[in-house]
Amino acid sequence: MLNNIGLPGLLLIAVVVLVLFGRGKISSLMGEVGKGITSFKKGVAEGQEELEDSTKQARDITPEEDKEKDKA
Repeated sequence: MLNNIGLPGLLLIAVVVLVLFGRGKISSLMGEVGKGITSFKKGVAEGQEELEDSTKQARDITPEEDKEKDKA
């Protein structure tokens, strides 16, 4: 159904949406979409950082004398 809309159909839809909602409403909506995309990207970056931090190996901070007791 949507395969044969074409450029004229898309332009007609854009004009109808512009007339129905007005330029100000569409502009504010696009601003909110932009904020959402930015927030999503920030969340993905933070998730990647958490994954990288969790894959790092922990250092062994056991005192040397305790290590020797465990070996014996």
